[in-house]
Order: sequence, then structure tokens, then C-alpha cells
Amino acid sequence: MAESGIERAALLRREYLSQTSRIRWHDLQTSYAHGTVVNVTPGLDLVDVAVQLGLDNVACFQGWIESGEVTPVNDQQALAWYEANEELWAVVAPPWVLVQYSG
Repeated sequence: MAESGIERAALLRREYLSQTSRIRWHDLQTSYAHGTVVNVTPGLDLVDVAVQLGLDNVACFQGWIESGEVTPVNDQQALAWYEANEELWAVVAPPWVLVQYSG
């Protein structure tokens, strides 16, 4: 990664770390309705995923999608989270909202 890429990654990491928080699923309903909520498995670092998204790292995302580590939130999962009003870790990486449920 070029020096400017390293600097950009560090800047994104600082920004996403400061924006990461716990949020109730009910508060994410509008984003879910727009299809912009993405589930990140607990085995991945939520901020690392946001940084790679911000860097447009297609290769990384293809691997995560193929392995099932990064997926759109499906209706069954959304309903379960809605019924329990689960609290999830979340970070906004426009236009996406990345969420992680640690159950």
C-alpha cells in the first residue's frame, strides 16, 4: 500500500472507531428497509471491515462474501432481532450500515 493509502487507512480507522457504537435493532429499521444494513460475523473486526469498505478493497470483500463473513441481513435474522430488539455494534460506512451481533 502506498504511503497515501496507509495514511488514508489510518484516517478511516480513526473516523470509524469514533463512530462505532451499540444500537438497538429498532433504531435501524429505516436503514434495513432501504437494504443498506450489512451483517459482519463476530470473527471479523467491524472497524477493519469498514476501513476496507472505505478503501474500496474489492478483493477483501469478495473473500468475506464468499466465506459468508459479510452478508446482507436476511429477513429471518431481521425478524429475530426485531422481536428481541437486540443491541448490536454498528458503524456507518456510507451508504452502508455495518452491524455485528455478539449474542
